Amino acid sequence: MKFSLNTAEVFIPDGASEERALARTTHLCIAAHQDDIEIMAAQPILECFQQAEQWFTGVVVTDGRGSPRDSVYKDYTDDEMRAVRFHEQRKAAYVGEFSAQIMLDLPSATVKDPSRQETVDDFVHILRATKPQYVYTHNFADKHDTHVAVVSRVVEAIRRLDQAERPERLVGCEVWRSLDWMIDPDKVLMNTSAHENLQFALLGVFDSQIVGGKRYDLASMGRRRANATYFESHGVDETHGLSYAMDMTPLIADRSLAPAVFVQEFIHRFAQDVDIRIRQMN
Repeated sequence: MKFSLNTAEVFIPDGASEERALARTTHLCIAAHQDDIEIMAAQPILECFQQAEQWFTGVVVTDGRGSPRDSVYKDYTDDEMRAVRFHEQRKAAYVGEFSAQIMLDLPSATVKDPSRQETVDDFVHILRATKPQYVYTHNFADKHDTHVAVVSRVVEAIRRLDQAERPERLVGCEVWRSLDWMIDPDKVLMNTSAHENLQFALLGVFDSQIVGGKRYDLASMGRRRANATYFESHGVDETHGLSYAMDMTPLIADRSLAPAVFVQEFIHRFAQDVDIRIRQMN
Protein backbone atom coordinates (compact mmCIF):
# COMPACT_ATOMS: atom_id res chain seq x y z
CA MET A 1 0.00 0.00 0.00
CA LYS A 2 1.06 3.58 -0.63
CA PHE A 3 0.42 6.07 2.14
CA SER A 4 0.84 9.81 2.48
CA LEU A 5 4.29 9.34 4.01
CA ASN A 6 6.86 6.89 2.69
CA THR A 7 7.95 6.28 6.31
CA ALA A 8 4.62 4.58 7.10
CA GLU A 9 4.84 0.84 7.60
CA VAL A 10 2.75 -2.32 7.60
CA PHE A 11 3.97 -4.92 10.10
CA ILE A 12 2.61 -8.45 9.73
CA PRO A 13 3.43 -10.65 12.74
CA ASP A 14 2.88 -14.05 11.08
CA GLY A 15 4.68 -13.19 7.86
CA ALA A 16 1.66 -13.41 5.56
CA SER A 17 1.62 -11.30 2.44
CA GLU A 18 0.43 -7.74 2.91
CA GLU A 19 -2.52 -8.31 0.59
CA ARG A 20 -3.66 -11.43 2.49
CA ALA A 21 -3.11 -9.92 5.94
CA LEU A 22 -5.23 -6.89 5.12
CA ALA A 23 -7.92 -8.80 3.23
CA ARG A 24 -8.52 -11.30 6.06
CA THR A 25 -9.20 -8.47 8.53
CA THR A 26 -12.62 -8.60 10.18
CA HIS A 27 -12.01 -6.19 13.09
CA LEU A 28 -10.14 -2.93 12.43
CA CYS A 29 -9.02 -0.50 15.14
CA ILE A 30 -7.85 3.00 14.23
CA ALA A 31 -6.14 4.77 17.13
CA ALA A 32 -4.24 7.99 17.59
CA HIS A 33 -1.20 6.80 19.54
CA GLN A 34 0.92 3.77 20.28
CA ASP A 35 -0.79 1.82 23.14
CA ASP A 36 -4.24 3.36 22.53
CA ILE A 37 -5.27 0.18 20.72
CA GLU A 38 -4.37 -2.02 23.68
CA ILE A 39 -6.14 0.34 26.11
CA MET A 40 -9.41 0.69 24.24
CA ALA A 41 -9.80 -2.39 22.02
CA ALA A 42 -8.99 -5.34 24.26
CA GLN A 43 -12.33 -7.00 23.54
CA PRO A 44 -11.97 -7.22 19.74
CA ILE A 45 -8.35 -8.32 20.17
CA LEU A 46 -9.52 -11.14 22.44
CA GLU A 47 -12.40 -11.97 20.11
CA CYS A 48 -9.95 -12.56 17.27
CA PHE A 49 -7.17 -14.21 19.28
CA GLN A 50 -6.49 -17.76 18.06
CA GLN A 51 -9.49 -17.62 15.71
CA ALA A 52 -9.02 -18.78 12.14
CA GLU A 53 -11.95 -16.81 10.73
CA GLN A 54 -11.59 -13.56 12.67
CA TRP A 55 -8.58 -11.28 12.40
CA PHE A 56 -7.70 -8.02 14.14
CA THR A 57 -5.74 -5.26 12.42
CA GLY A 58 -4.52 -2.15 14.21
CA VAL A 59 -3.77 1.30 12.81
CA VAL A 60 -1.72 3.84 14.77
CA VAL A 61 -1.98 7.27 13.20
CA THR A 62 0.64 9.50 14.83
CA ASP A 63 4.42 9.23 14.93
CA GLY A 64 5.09 9.06 18.69
CA ARG A 65 7.65 11.85 18.63
CA GLY A 66 5.81 13.91 21.25
CA SER A 67 5.57 11.11 23.80
CA PRO A 68 6.46 11.99 27.42
CA ARG A 69 9.68 10.38 28.58
CA ASP A 70 11.54 9.72 31.80
CA SER A 71 13.83 7.14 33.43
CA VAL A 72 16.08 5.45 30.87
CA TYR A 73 14.27 7.32 28.07
CA LYS A 74 14.50 10.84 29.53
CA ASP A 75 17.34 11.97 27.22
CA TYR A 76 15.95 10.39 24.05
CA THR A 77 15.45 12.66 21.08
CA ASP A 78 12.10 12.81 19.31
CA ASP A 79 13.42 10.56 16.54
CA GLU A 80 14.75 8.04 19.06
CA MET A 81 11.42 8.12 20.86
CA ARG A 82 9.58 7.47 17.61
CA ALA A 83 11.74 4.39 17.03
CA VAL A 84 11.02 3.09 20.55
CA ARG A 85 7.28 3.61 20.19
CA PHE A 86 7.20 1.83 16.81
CA HIS A 87 9.17 -1.07 18.29
CA GLU A 88 6.80 -1.35 21.25
CA GLN A 89 3.77 -1.34 18.95
CA ARG A 90 5.24 -4.15 16.86
CA LYS A 91 5.74 -6.16 20.07
CA ALA A 92 2.09 -5.66 21.00
CA ALA A 93 0.96 -6.76 17.54
CA TYR A 94 3.03 -9.91 17.88
CA VAL A 95 1.76 -10.71 21.38
CA GLY A 96 -1.86 -10.12 20.35
CA GLU A 97 -1.44 -12.06 17.10
CA PHE A 98 -2.77 -9.18 15.00
CA SER A 99 -3.32 -9.79 11.33
CA ALA A 100 -1.41 -6.57 10.63
CA GLN A 101 -0.24 -3.43 12.38
CA ILE A 102 -0.19 -0.25 10.29
CA MET A 103 1.70 2.83 11.47
CA LEU A 104 1.00 5.95 9.44
CA ASP A 105 3.73 8.06 11.10
CA LEU A 106 1.77 11.31 10.79
CA PRO A 107 2.46 14.34 13.00
CA SER A 108 -0.37 15.19 15.37
CA ALA A 109 -0.62 18.67 13.87
CA THR A 110 -1.45 17.16 10.47
CA VAL A 111 -4.15 14.92 11.93
CA LYS A 112 -5.73 17.78 13.88
CA ASP A 113 -5.88 20.15 10.89
CA PRO A 114 -9.29 19.63 9.20
CA SER A 115 -8.00 21.23 5.99
CA ARG A 116 -5.35 18.50 5.56
CA GLN A 117 -6.57 15.43 3.71
CA GLU A 118 -3.63 13.05 4.19
CA THR A 119 -5.18 11.26 7.16
CA VAL A 120 -8.56 10.77 5.49
CA ASP A 121 -6.92 9.57 2.27
CA ASP A 122 -4.85 7.00 4.18
CA PHE A 123 -7.94 5.78 6.03
CA VAL A 124 -9.85 5.34 2.78
CA HIS A 125 -7.03 3.20 1.35
CA ILE A 126 -6.93 1.07 4.52
CA LEU A 127 -10.70 0.61 4.66
CA ARG A 128 -10.84 -0.48 1.03
CA ALA A 129 -7.95 -2.92 1.49
CA THR A 130 -9.32 -4.46 4.70
CA LYS A 131 -13.11 -4.25 4.18
CA PRO A 132 -13.70 -4.88 7.92
CA GLN A 133 -17.03 -5.82 9.42
CA TYR A 134 -16.33 -3.73 12.50
CA VAL A 135 -14.30 -0.56 13.02
CA TYR A 136 -13.19 0.55 16.49
CA THR A 137 -11.84 4.02 17.14
CA HIS A 138 -12.02 6.85 19.67
CA ASN A 139 -15.32 8.41 20.68
CA PHE A 140 -16.38 12.03 20.22
CA ALA A 141 -16.67 12.63 23.97
CA ASP A 142 -12.96 11.91 24.54
CA LYS A 143 -11.05 14.84 26.07
CA HIS A 144 -7.84 14.38 24.04
CA ASP A 145 -7.78 16.65 20.97
CA THR A 146 -5.87 14.18 18.80
CA HIS A 147 -8.32 11.41 19.67
CA VAL A 148 -11.27 13.57 18.62
CA ALA A 149 -9.40 14.49 15.44
CA VAL A 150 -8.83 10.82 14.60
CA VAL A 151 -12.46 9.81 15.03
CA SER A 152 -13.49 12.83 12.97
CA ARG A 153 -11.24 11.71 10.11
CA VAL A 154 -12.47 8.11 10.45
CA VAL A 155 -16.09 9.19 10.02
CA GLU A 156 -15.14 11.38 7.06
CA ALA A 157 -13.27 8.50 5.43
CA ILE A 158 -16.11 6.01 5.86
CA ARG A 159 -18.59 8.52 4.49
CA ARG A 160 -16.47 8.70 1.34
CA LEU A 161 -17.04 5.02 0.69
CA ASP A 162 -19.94 3.60 -1.27
CA GLN A 163 -22.64 2.12 0.94
CA ALA A 164 -21.60 -1.43 0.06
CA GLU A 165 -17.99 -0.71 1.11
CA ARG A 166 -18.81 0.56 4.58
CA PRO A 167 -18.37 -1.52 7.77
CA GLU A 168 -21.39 -2.94 9.54
CA ARG A 169 -20.63 -1.09 12.74
CA LEU A 170 -18.53 1.83 13.99
CA VAL A 171 -17.66 1.71 17.70
CA GLY A 172 -16.22 4.60 19.73
CA CYS A 173 -14.12 3.40 22.68
CA GLU A 174 -13.07 5.00 25.96
CA VAL A 175 -9.52 6.17 26.68
CA TRP A 176 -9.21 9.75 27.94
CA ARG A 177 -12.54 9.94 29.80
CA SER A 178 -14.50 6.91 30.86
CA LEU A 179 -17.90 6.32 29.27
CA ASP A 180 -19.38 5.27 32.60
CA TRP A 181 -21.52 8.45 32.49
CA MET A 182 -23.62 7.13 29.60
CA ILE A 183 -26.97 5.61 30.57
CA ASP A 184 -26.81 1.82 30.53
CA PRO A 185 -29.02 1.26 27.43
CA ASP A 186 -26.66 3.50 25.43
CA LYS A 187 -23.48 1.65 26.42
CA VAL A 188 -21.82 -0.87 24.14
CA LEU A 189 -20.60 -3.48 26.63
CA MET A 190 -17.27 -5.10 25.75
CA ASN A 191 -16.52 -8.13 27.93
CA THR A 192 -12.82 -8.34 28.78
CA SER A 193 -13.03 -11.16 31.35
CA ALA A 194 -10.89 -13.63 29.39
CA HIS A 195 -7.11 -13.80 29.09
CA GLU A 196 -6.18 -11.24 31.74
CA ASN A 197 -2.60 -12.41 31.34
CA LEU A 198 -2.68 -11.48 27.66
CA GLN A 199 -4.21 -8.10 28.44
CA PHE A 200 -1.46 -7.33 30.95
CA ALA A 201 1.15 -8.43 28.41
CA LEU A 202 -0.31 -6.20 25.69
CA LEU A 203 -0.23 -3.17 27.96
CA GLY A 204 3.10 -4.07 29.54
CA VAL A 205 5.17 -3.93 26.36
CA PHE A 206 4.88 -0.13 26.33
CA ASP A 207 7.76 0.26 28.75
CA SER A 208 8.63 3.79 27.64
CA GLN A 209 5.28 5.04 28.97
CA ILE A 210 5.10 2.92 32.10
CA VAL A 211 8.55 3.75 33.45
CA GLY A 212 8.02 7.28 32.22
CA GLY A 213 5.41 7.74 34.90
CA LYS A 214 2.13 6.71 33.26
CA ARG A 215 0.79 3.42 34.62
CA TYR A 216 -1.57 2.76 31.75
CA ASP A 217 -1.34 -0.96 32.47
CA LEU A 218 -2.70 -0.73 36.01
CA ALA A 219 -5.15 2.05 35.17
CA SER A 220 -6.66 0.23 32.20
CA MET A 221 -7.04 -3.09 33.97
CA GLY A 222 -8.43 -1.30 37.03
CA ARG A 223 -11.00 0.55 34.91
CA ARG A 224 -12.14 -2.72 33.35
CA ARG A 225 -12.56 -4.36 36.74
CA ALA A 226 -14.32 -1.27 38.15
CA ASN A 227 -16.71 -1.15 35.20
CA ALA A 228 -17.60 -4.81 35.75
CA THR A 229 -18.31 -4.30 39.45
CA TYR A 230 -20.12 -0.97 39.27
CA PHE A 231 -22.24 -1.72 36.21
CA GLU A 232 -25.05 -3.36 38.20
CA SER A 233 -25.92 -2.19 41.72
CA HIS A 234 -28.45 -4.92 42.54
CA GLY A 235 -26.76 -8.06 41.28
CA VAL A 236 -23.54 -10.01 41.46
CA ASP A 237 -20.79 -9.37 38.92
CA GLU A 238 -21.43 -11.16 35.64
CA THR A 239 -18.01 -10.29 34.22
CA HIS A 240 -14.53 -9.74 35.63
CA GLY A 241 -13.71 -7.04 33.12
CA LEU A 242 -15.81 -4.61 31.12
CA SER A 243 -15.03 -1.78 28.73
CA TYR A 244 -17.63 0.70 27.55
CA ALA A 245 -18.06 2.10 24.08
CA MET A 246 -20.44 4.23 22.05
CA ASP A 247 -22.24 2.88 18.97
CA MET A 248 -21.44 5.48 16.31
CA THR A 249 -22.90 3.55 13.36
CA PRO A 250 -25.62 6.20 12.79
CA LEU A 251 -22.86 8.65 11.81
CA ILE A 252 -21.81 6.49 8.87
CA ALA A 253 -25.36 5.61 7.88
CA ASP A 254 -26.50 9.24 7.70
CA ARG A 255 -24.02 11.68 6.15
CA SER A 256 -26.13 14.66 7.26
CA LEU A 257 -25.87 13.77 10.96
CA ALA A 258 -23.42 16.14 12.67
CA PRO A 259 -21.11 14.47 15.23
CA ALA A 260 -21.67 17.24 17.78
CA VAL A 261 -25.45 16.80 17.55
CA PHE A 262 -25.08 13.03 17.76
CA VAL A 263 -23.01 13.17 20.97
CA GLN A 264 -25.27 15.79 22.53
CA GLU A 265 -28.10 13.24 22.36
CA PHE A 266 -26.13 10.91 24.66
CA ILE A 267 -25.39 13.80 27.03
CA HIS A 268 -29.04 14.85 27.02
CA ARG A 269 -30.22 11.35 27.92
CA PHE A 270 -27.68 11.28 30.78
CA ALA A 271 -28.90 14.65 32.05
CA GLN A 272 -32.49 13.46 31.88
CA ASP A 273 -31.63 10.31 33.82
CA VAL A 274 -30.02 12.33 36.61
CA ASP A 275 -32.91 14.79 36.71
CA ILE A 276 -35.58 12.08 36.86
CA ARG A 277 -33.84 10.18 39.65
CA ILE A 278 -33.43 13.31 41.78
CA ARG A 279 -37.08 14.27 41.30
CA GLN A 280 -38.28 10.77 42.20
CA MET A 281 -36.34 10.84 45.46
CA ASN A 282 -37.57 14.34 46.39
